[in-house]
Amino acid sequence: MITFIASILLLIVGYLVYAKVVERIFGINDQQKTPAYAKKDGFDFMPMSWWKASLIQLLNIAGLGPIFGAVLGALYGPIAFVWIVIGSIFAGAVHDYFSGMLSLRHNGAQYPSLVGRYLGKSAQSVINVLSIALMVLVAAAFTAGPAQLMAEVTPLGFFTSIVIIFAYFLTATLLPVNKIIGKIYPLFGAILIFMAVSIGIGLFFFDNPIPNLTFSNLHPDNLPVWPMMMVTISCGAISGFHSTQSPILARTLKKESEGRKVFYGAMIAEGIIALIWAAAGMAFFGGTGGLSEALAAGGPAGVVNEISSTTLGAFGGVLAILGVIILPITTGDTALRSSRMMLADLFEDVRKKKFESKWAPMLLAIPVAVPAFFLTQIDYSFLWRYVGWSNQVVATVMLWTGAMYLLENKKFHWICSVPALFMTAVVSTYIFYAPEGLGLSYNLSMGLGAGVWLLVVAWFVGRLKQAKKTKRNEEVLAQRKVG
Repeated sequence: MITFIASILLLIVGYLVYAKVVERIFGINDQQKTPAYAKKDGFDFMPMSWWKASLIQLLNIAGLGPIFGAVLGALYGPIAFVWIVIGSIFAGAVHDYFSGMLSLRHNGAQYPSLVGRYLGKSAQSVINVLSIALMVLVAAAFTAGPAQLMAEVTPLGFFTSIVIIFAYFLTATLLPVNKIIGKIYPLFGAILIFMAVSIGIGLFFFDNPIPNLTFSNLHPDNLPVWPMMMVTISCGAISGFHSTQSPILARTLKKESEGRKVFYGAMIAEGIIALIWAAAGMAFFGGTGGLSEALAAGGPAGVVNEISSTTLGAFGGVLAILGVIILPITTGDTALRSSRMMLADLFEDVRKKKFESKWAPMLLAIPVAVPAFFLTQIDYSFLWRYVGWSNQVVATVMLWTGAMYLLENKKFHWICSVPALFMTAVVSTYIFYAPEGLGLSYNLSMGLGAGVWLLVVAWFVGRLKQAKKTKRNEEVLAQRKVG
């Protein structure tokens, strides 16, 4: 219990202290007009209050990620708390802040455009494909899951449920941001918080206490902590999907100082939610062995339903069902919306010539909606496995984008480059070892992953040397002008 309480306090302190450090290094300017005013169009660009934007951001980036991921991550034991706290403060929240604020500074630009600006056009080409593929996978996975539950608890069939969900997706995607997202999603965000707080209070009345910190790996199947846990608990610590969602809200901020509350703050809130569900998973079932059995019997949705129903009674059961249905749907539709915005950036010149009409959003949404719809027909667990790794690759690239922005502007780049180096090691080793990757032996995977990491380090050292050379040349030119 002490570890759990200390972890929550550390996350709060992280927001109160480190968020201000990150903000100071980035350098905000409230006198600068934000895209919400500079490009106001009544559709994507329009001012919104920061508290509403914060709740929408939390709902968009969270969904079921910090619940399902945290429950699965709880299989590793209390060491999961360490990753959630450190990852949220120093990696995830920094990632979210820079993805939102760089978008705001670049007229509401989408993630791939930011990558192209600071990592080059080649990186942008790769990340365009990867990020849109991630949006397809997320939209499909976050449709199949709730559709399965809808088919179980209502007279509707699975296919009919999918059709209904996709009809909603398109409606929410094609309407101005203040119509459905701006009006209803803050309420759903409040439900997400209420659900987590209720379970958090219930933790103190469980029959089994929340275990305190041990660095031992308690996973029943003995899966290695590194790098598996860092990908399993993605949304609760760092998630690349967030970099695709932050530009949606970057287009609504009234001033730059709101970015700390909306972007950094929402990630810390998500970390607290992940801590609560990880603790509930460990304590409710009496340890990782009991949790493993519950997951085998009913999956993450069954675990959430059992914890909620037992802790909060009939009301908790209804809340759990609503959460498992509503939360992924609200993430799926914003995945579709952000992919539409990415494609708009990608085909900007064509769009200006051909698609300046009321049908433009529909035409840009189709390339993602159609494959996502067909992918809902395959195994949900298969989809989710590939979401995890691609999600963390996108996060890693966003951290490197932030690092290059800071380096280019002669600011303290280490707040982005250190977590970028860490996440590079995670995704490099994971793809060699994981079953959905190459499935190699652990030692060989570690060696190959280290090789990839060293190549990235060599590239980074080259960028550092180039930055120093540029700085020296600028100093020489400045001295000559003075002389």
